[in-house]
Amino acid sequence: MTDIGVGSWPARRARIDPHGIALRQGGRAVSYLELARRVDALAASLARLGTGRGDTIAYLGPNDIATFETLFAAGRLGAVFVPLNIRLSAAEIASLLTDCGARVLVYGPESAALAGAAVRLATAGQLIALHPAAAGPGGLDYEQLATPPDPASPGGMPPGDGQAEVSLGDDALLLYTSGTTGRPKGAVLTHGNITFNTVNQLAATDVLSTDVVLCSAPLFHVAGLGQVTLPTLFKGGTIVVVPRFDAGPVLGMIAELGVTAFPAVPTMLQMMCDHPGFAAADLSSLRYIVYGGSPVLARVAQAWAGRGVLLLQGYGMTEAAPGVLLSAPAGALDRVLSAGVPQFYVDLALLAPDGTVTRPPGTGELLARGPNVFRGYLNRAAESARALDGGWLHTGDIVRMDPDGWGYVVGRVKDMIISGGENIYPAEVERAIAEVPGVADTAVVGVPDERWGEVGFAVVVPHDGAVIDPGAIRAHLDQRLARYKIPKYIRVAGGLPRTSTGKVIRAALRELAAGELAAGELAAGKLAAGDAPDG
Repeated sequence: MTDIGVGSWPARRARIDPHGIALRQGGRAVSYLELARRVDALAASLARLGTGRGDTIAYLGPNDIATFETLFAAGRLGAVFVPLNIRLSAAEIASLLTDCGARVLVYGPESAALAGAAVRLATAGQLIALHPAAAGPGGLDYEQLATPPDPASPGGMPPGDGQAEVSLGDDALLLYTSGTTGRPKGAVLTHGNITFNTVNQLAATDVLSTDVVLCSAPLFHVAGLGQVTLPTLFKGGTIVVVPRFDAGPVLGMIAELGVTAFPAVPTMLQMMCDHPGFAAADLSSLRYIVYGGSPVLARVAQAWAGRGVLLLQGYGMTEAAPGVLLSAPAGALDRVLSAGVPQFYVDLALLAPDGTVTRPPGTGELLARGPNVFRGYLNRAAESARALDGGWLHTGDIVRMDPDGWGYVVGRVKDMIISGGENIYPAEVERAIAEVPGVADTAVVGVPDERWGEVGFAVVVPHDGAVIDPGAIRAHLDQRLARYKIPKYIRVAGGLPRTSTGKVIRAALRELAAGELAAGELAAGKLAAGDAPDG
């Protein structure tokens, strides 16, 4: 056998380089070797504290290098990593800590008060602070736990220090859904789910070991971890950890660090292209951006395309780790409204209102199955059974799958408006409204109507300085949509309520609509009403 030797490998690094930079944050850089040593040290420390297989390790704080270290240390122990949303209240955090039975809570200095208030209300185990000054009574210093006893050691946990044999079927990650329609549910993702989501992305995009990726999406959401970030670490690239998203500094980082890709939500992309520095920013290193949640506005897509940056829209959900659809680089520019094609190891079907399951093409509730689909919700057997009925993940989204394999999200099953027996999908109406000059954002919900059962209520947000004419919107829609799809009511507002991932909180809009109609805002001139949707 010929020994080709390390020197025979191309300079592009076709494997993980132990001395290559895995994580950057501010002025700090952590190599893959140092990361491995710190993860081993942290796992060994947690094991000595009594944490092991099946235990839950919660994390509360903005994106940090320590977030990744804690995730990987949990995996070494066979434990489950639970990143918590820093935007929640102490009572909400306490409820999640109790629900998952957290054995350990690691928290950042920014979240010290929130962590302290939450644990006073919850059943929680050991507290570990990222900064000694934030440790408080009974709290441990994270850095002491994660520092290897011998920095010169080759890495690897000492035998007997808690390292577990972990299989693809073992639980790895517990992510709580946003909870806009009720109490958050903990989706349990296995090591296999995360691995196959990574493999799906590697099959769809050219992730390189030389890539430099911004991690600016919050790591307590599945997109922050699963989209681009973990696949890049899998290939040996560099992750630049951004604690909080700010459009101006992020634009500067792209040029300064040679950023090649990053995951995003539409709101982030819009904030960046609306920033005064966007036109002059050096974006030459960017190869692509993966985003999801909803399609970006046409003007936003055009602005990024004008800068030579490829936007790859995807469709996914926490329960799928998250990838289900992802735009292929070849064809994405021609289908900016599409959520993409099926991921490599994902099988799809469509559910009709009468319960018939068919294969694409067609339109219906999207069903998905594959090794990336979760095993269920924590402590919620009935809801897990409904979500995975018949062996398919029921997404709750109406999707049109075209014969060429590209999918388009039409709307949520529960958001569908039935007016006079006709189905109206809000996403279709919203796309048409967004084409009207001066419209920055829009959302459509259904409201009760004595004659038609339901009619559309559109909330439209204008650009700064723009004046929205409801009559002009209706005239535009009359050329694009059937009459019954045109909203009966149009409300001009300063903004839309959204979750931290950019999704419109439609329940809040329905409450707004019901309140204004009940209060007679139509007569007061705050609402503009059109003809009944009888076309």
